Amino acid sequence: MRRRDFCTGLSLLWSLPAWAAAPAGGPDLAILERGRVLRAADGFRDEPPLTVTSLLAPRSPGGPHDYYSEGDYWWPDPANPGGPYIRRDGFSNPDKFTAHRDALIRFSRILPALVAAFALTGDIRYAVAADRHLRAWFVDPATRMAPHLNHAQAVIGINTGRGIGVIDTLHLVEVARAVAVLRRLWPDGVAYDPIISWFNAYLTWMTTSPNGIEEREQKNNHGTCWALQVAEFARLTGRAAARAQALDRLKALIAGQIAFDGSQPLELARTKPFAYCLFNLDALAACAHILSGPDFGLWRYKGVGGGSIADALSYMAPFIADKSRWPKPPDVEAWEGWPLRQPALLFGGLALGRPDYLALWQRLNPDPTDAELIRNYPLRQPLLW
Repeated sequence: MRRRDFCTGLSLLWSLPAWAAAPAGGPDLAILERGRVLRAADGFRDEPPLTVTSLLAPRSPGGPHDYYSEGDYWWPDPANPGGPYIRRDGFSNPDKFTAHRDALIRFSRILPALVAAFALTGDIRYAVAADRHLRAWFVDPATRMAPHLNHAQAVIGINTGRGIGVIDTLHLVEVARAVAVLRRLWPDGVAYDPIISWFNAYLTWMTTSPNGIEEREQKNNHGTCWALQVAEFARLTGRAAARAQALDRLKALIAGQIAFDGSQPLELARTKPFAYCLFNLDALAACAHILSGPDFGLWRYKGVGGGSIADALSYMAPFIADKSRWPKPPDVEAWEGWPLRQPALLFGGLALGRPDYLALWQRLNPDPTDAELIRNYPLRQPLLW
């Protein structure tokens, strides 16, 4: 393949519309991210694909192509051994089945890193490796995942899948973004049609199935993550009606989630309030980044008597800068690892003209190694955004 001007291509990828122009002093991501991206991509380049079909789920009612996971906070009942599981909010059961989710997260780390490296260097080896993983997950009849989540976050003794399990595919958001970037830079290199068809089928399932609708109606971070997935999958597939649905849902969530002072009462009520506030804020910010347009900006949109995403970021920024100021008790799990290089700081810093947010973003850890942190940090490659 003849090398094109990938530096120019990257500048086009990163260039923001006038309503979200980067402030003076914003980070040069091509320089800032180069070493990190190439280290990751070089480590991933020879990794073989691993999809759900390679991982037996003994308690799944589905077939080998059907994704299956079990609820994080559900445990055997000491008072009723062998009976339905009981919930312990914030405490992850280490014996739950997570192999399919782990494989999905692995994929979501590998593919965006490879595409970001290809965008930076034009080295075809990264694109070929990315193609290998895309084919395995979305194209090859022997290994592809079925485009539904009927059996996600099941609770033993209670159900075989729940609507809130739709949050598991949050890790496909950056995969979808990477597909769009790869298609722009390498339009003839990948069989994109079946990949887009997979996302189209999954988007239909998310917006019409009982589980998808149940997740859409959640008022907390689950609803936000539904809106984020629908927004990005609609962007990839060109489905304007689905995008409009995500926009309407996001406006309702902003009104119901963010208090006048910028706090997030639904997330503050959890046993891991710091992590949940960061997680939901990142999802809100990513939605604003995707769904805002020249005629409407979502960063300062408010419901009656409530706050905006900008207010939520303003509320959390001092605690991101200095966690010791956090007024709530420490999270019951993974407290020490937070904060990370939260995408809300980058998206908000650019959209709101806040160099202080951008400077804080650059100081934070971009590459957690703890599985709980990785699970709640799905946007890892800013070059793609």
